[in-house]
Amino acid sequence: MAQRKVPHTYVIVFFIIVVAAIMTWFIKPGMYVYGQFYYENELPAEYQEVFHTEAQTWQVFSALFNGFVQQSKIIIFILMIGGAFWIMNKSRAIDMGIFSFLRFTQRLENHKFIRFLGIDNIIIVLIMLLFSLFGAVFGMSEECIAFVIIVIPLAISMGYDSITGLCMVYVAAHIGFAGAILNPFTIGIAQGIAGVPLFSGIGYRIFCWVIINIFGIAFVLHYAHKVKKNPKSSIMYDDDAYWRQHTEAQGQEFEKYVPKSAWFVYAFLLVAMAVFSVLNPETTLKIGSSAFTMPIIPILTGIFAILGFLSLRKTVHSFILVMLLYTIVYLIVGVMGYGWYVMEIASLFLAMGICSGVAIGKSASDIARLFIEGMQDILSAAVVVGLAGGIVIILQDGGIIDTILYGLSKSMSDFGKVASVEIMYGIQTLINIVIPSGSAKAAITMPIMAPFGDLIGVCRQATVMAFQFGDGFTNMITPTSGVLIGALGVAKIPYQKWFKWVWKFILMMIIIGGILLIPTVLMTLEGF
Repeated sequence: MAQRKVPHTYVIVFFIIVVAAIMTWFIKPGMYVYGQFYYENELPAEYQEVFHTEAQTWQVFSALFNGFVQQSKIIIFILMIGGAFWIMNKSRAIDMGIFSFLRFTQRLENHKFIRFLGIDNIIIVLIMLLFSLFGAVFGMSEECIAFVIIVIPLAISMGYDSITGLCMVYVAAHIGFAGAILNPFTIGIAQGIAGVPLFSGIGYRIFCWVIINIFGIAFVLHYAHKVKKNPKSSIMYDDDAYWRQHTEAQGQEFEKYVPKSAWFVYAFLLVAMAVFSVLNPETTLKIGSSAFTMPIIPILTGIFAILGFLSLRKTVHSFILVMLLYTIVYLIVGVMGYGWYVMEIASLFLAMGICSGVAIGKSASDIARLFIEGMQDILSAAVVVGLAGGIVIILQDGGIIDTILYGLSKSMSDFGKVASVEIMYGIQTLINIVIPSGSAKAAITMPIMAPFGDLIGVCRQATVMAFQFGDGFTNMITPTSGVLIGALGVAKIPYQKWFKWVWKFILMMIIIGGILLIPTVLMTLEGF
């Protein structure tokens, strides 16, 4: 019997759009009408049926166009990242960096304690903890797409698969996002609307973040060990031939050379950083509600002057790796200190790609051709992001998102505190499938859930926690998330295969989240 073929990702997404359109034929449209904030005037949002919307039919086709428009920033971000890294990959600097890193880790295995723990295990844990911390502190989400294309070749070179590589970056960041400690885009907005002190209850949230990371990282390590033992056990083994071909060069020797153009790039960047240092002698870095000011740009400029010079004394590959490092550092500083988002980050990586091309002696026309090749390579990922945006467009234009929310909230009646907070959690989890934006969902749900929690005896901090967990875990599985679809596209992992792998992980995370909510209503916790 011939094996049944799984539909193409585009087909699956379009099918979901059609299902969403059919739902608009049977669900009455409605919306919440908001007055002033309820915690100021005790006026919660009021649900009203509306009649100016229409059931979606032919709009399933226009939703594709509108989905591209709505997700345009992420689409352009993905294309620019893909083009920039294609230029950098032409230098083979990343290949050399990964090869050097693997040789370094092999030498570390001579130490008995490190050999006992397993150097690969240490690498996975450290990378996942780093990105989880980014997600928990400043809500890293879209930004992690840029790192997927770096870490997956590393994972492949270590004997793992693309799923392991994606877990090290994307999943780790969203574990942190779900266990948010100081995330201003979820916790900050939700607590502000709920009328509780900003970032209060941080002690228990840190505890939750630690627990979630322990289980999440353990799950990934178990899977990675299985793949390392038998690579063909991975559902991505055949698909990962693309990545294996791109990492074959890592075992080869690299020709060391330094074109004059590389010195020109070094001088240009040093002058640009010096000017930036004069314009920004001090930077205020914000972490949650805390902030500290320091001359971070001048410090980075001074270090670059030394690192850039020393790297160029070796080879242009080392210099390009220094530029990559500085791109990542400036990304972090830009996000924390200057409120950068996808436009600034994409521009930063584009500059890195162009400088990489000039450093290896490529002409302007060569750099343009490489950039186009990179965009072509990543185009399918960008297209899927636009298609997925059409799902939300259909639900919005059909006017049924608020209706679904209203129906779910009415399902909570005379339950105990534990059951009530778990139902809130379940509702937030379901809503996240159609509204993957944490800040948008906080604005829609918290004005309803917080006062409802008052009526049934659930504290507002617990309501915020239910929102936090409900917003986080399903981000890693919902096809309406442009970030997920973008990350899968960059990783070249078909959505259907990702769903097959990740659903058990998501189920485990949801159960752990439900257990962690119980103490919020049964125990006296600081800030609750």
